[in-house]
Amino acid sequence: MIRFPKKKTDISTETVINTIWVSGFMAMIFSLPPLGLFLGIYFGTGNMVLGAVIGFGTHFVTLAFSAKISKFLTEIMS
Repeated sequence: MIRFPKKKTDISTETVINTIWVSGFMAMIFSLPPLGLFLGIYFGTGNMVLGAVIGFGTHFVTLAFSAKISKFLTEIMS
């Protein structure tokens, strides 16, 4: 029979709130600059493909540095 370990219920409220803030800031960092680049290029030049390529590229570059960004935000929030 498989026995799963007990769930941890002793997580502090400060930890949960800090996690929510860091997650919210990370979501904004990963989504708003690529969206701004996409819309800026699309409305500036009318070229949707170029805007999409640059927007997706920026999104994935920021995702490549997500661990460093998360560590930096966690240090600031603590």
